[in-house]
Amino acid sequence: MAASNENSALEIRALSKSYVPGKPVLKDISLTIPANGITAIIGPSGTGKSTLVRCINRLVTPTSGAILFKGLDLTQLSGKALRMARRRIGMVHQEYNLVERLSVMENVLSGRLGYVSAWRAFLRRFPQDDIDRAFGLLDAVGLADFATRRADQLSGGQRQRVGIARALMQAPELLLADEPTSSLDPKTSVEIVELMQRLAAERGIPVIINIHDVELGKRFASRVIGMSQGSVVFDGPPENLTDQDLATIYGGESWLAA
Repeated sequence: MAASNENSALEIRALSKSYVPGKPVLKDISLTIPANGITAIIGPSGTGKSTLVRCINRLVTPTSGAILFKGLDLTQLSGKALRMARRRIGMVHQEYNLVERLSVMENVLSGRLGYVSAWRAFLRRFPQDDIDRAFGLLDAVGLADFATRRADQLSGGQRQRVGIARALMQAPELLLADEPTSSLDPKTSVEIVELMQRLAAERGIPVIINIHDVELGKRFASRVIGMSQGSVVFDGPPENLTDQDLATIYGGESWLAA
């Protein structure tokens, strides 16, 4: 099996995905994701950004191609091998995906479900080390005083902070974020991306973020990937992203005046 480069977190090779035969959503995507920093994926709705992110953790099964992660081709895994690989890839979701009736602490601890036995998971009995780590992460995301509060009592920004803490509870080697700020106001959006950047950098975790807000992506990412109609049309540092590039990505120049 081909191994990924030691200086990269992930290698995507000739990846394609079609939900309907003959109508590809992703078209022959090849990318190497660096082992540190934030890689932001931008582009209009329907261009395949979320599908690309979801192919990486196999929430979506690619039609063809390879995704190399730590020497494993994720596209070839199934069953226990896939579950083990997913433990190493954290995910921050657009709609938070919290269990509303559970406490903040219980939601954060759910990030360890892949590491404890079935009976411990069912009874929600986690090792003390996990509980201590969860408290530490809640402190890191600014929710130390919210551990016992139910998730449905939180604001959107607080819920996403819980989502970040839950993802980091996995001790992931890669963090994915699928439109993590789409339901948040501009100020909270900045706080959330800044928080992800800081916590991931402290832990040496590379981040791939699918984001609609171009300026937010440029502000925090070390690399920007622009997608249009299922293909990569820009790949480089944010300072190299020109208005002409944005017109190519988003299909016209009229939006630039907004």
